[in-house]
Amino acid sequence: MSASGLLGLRAVEDAELGQLFAQATAKRDAYWGAIATYSRKVFIPLTNLCRDSCGYCTFVKQPGESGAGYLSPEEVLRVASRGEELGCKEALFSLGEKPELRYPQARDMLASLGYRSTIDYVIAMCELVISNTSLIPHVNAGTMSRDELKRVKEVSGSAGLMLENVSRRLIGKGMPHYACPDKVPLQRLRTLDAAGEASVPMTTGILIGIGETWDERIESLQSIVDIHERHGHIQEVIVQNFRAKLGTAMATHREPDMTDMLRTLAIARLMLPVEISLQAPPNLNEAFERYLDAGINDWGGVSPLTADHINPECAWPAVEEIAFRTKQKGMRLVERLTTYPLYLRQPEKYLRPVTHEALRRLAREDGYAAHQAHADAS
Repeated sequence: MSASGLLGLRAVEDAELGQLFAQATAKRDAYWGAIATYSRKVFIPLTNLCRDSCGYCTFVKQPGESGAGYLSPEEVLRVASRGEELGCKEALFSLGEKPELRYPQARDMLASLGYRSTIDYVIAMCELVISNTSLIPHVNAGTMSRDELKRVKEVSGSAGLMLENVSRRLIGKGMPHYACPDKVPLQRLRTLDAAGEASVPMTTGILIGIGETWDERIESLQSIVDIHERHGHIQEVIVQNFRAKLGTAMATHREPDMTDMLRTLAIARLMLPVEISLQAPPNLNEAFERYLDAGINDWGGVSPLTADHINPECAWPAVEEIAFRTKQKGMRLVERLTTYPLYLRQPEKYLRPVTHEALRRLAREDGYAAHQAHADAS
């Protein structure tokens, strides 16, 4: 469905909204069937230093603040090893963007670890995890060049970069992305394009409720569609709802309600190519099972060990609870790997030998996880 045909659906409600949901779920079911997937992961916040200062973020710390810095290799391996014991298959590396370009303290910290840049350290820690555990890294390292993405591809099964929104209006003074060089839409679009040129299986998505208009949401989703049509490498798209956090510039900003979230999800499902997985996080809304009514097929990464460090106030629901609510909606929860089956079937294009072999050991014939770690899995 084209973007132009969806611009007028901002206020659709009641029976029309039900029809929209029916179209979205029919499209999902025809390709994905009656399953909803998730990835069992550990969250490795490699550094909470960042050169950006988004108006809604509590993850980032400034040099000198308590807890600011980089995880050590020992800390990384400790988290990964404990996750492996709990049945995790994915190591999600998440971090601030290029802090060494802003802070001399960050450069000093990296030098003490033996590295010149944050991306060098990310790649080394991915190698550490692959060499010492069965976990497969997924890398959220922000904007990157094609050469950097090619290096990331050597040590990971996938990578991620939230587009958030393509509106340049949101980088203006008083807006959420003001003075955030890595949130300039063109830079994020270039990274997603470069990932396609490097054939890196990618996660991206939009963040709703940060001050964007409905038309800007549609334009953002259309940008993702356009990039995927050029390269075919967008394996999943997240629609994430803004949550206001104390101590931020947007602490009193209104959050999107459930109807807004459901409407956006249904539109995303109708706009996106059917092979792109549609994901919404289950920890940011109490009634998360309703997302299934709007056409999602994936819950994203869920951890039995580590918190959601981006939204620490929102605890993960137990995987068994997600499985129960999924079943109540007539669907079955299936554990996947960080690389989706479609891309596992094309290893010569999308994977390097080390990660392909590691993924092959974890995958069953259909490409999902061979060992389903949650209760009542089948």
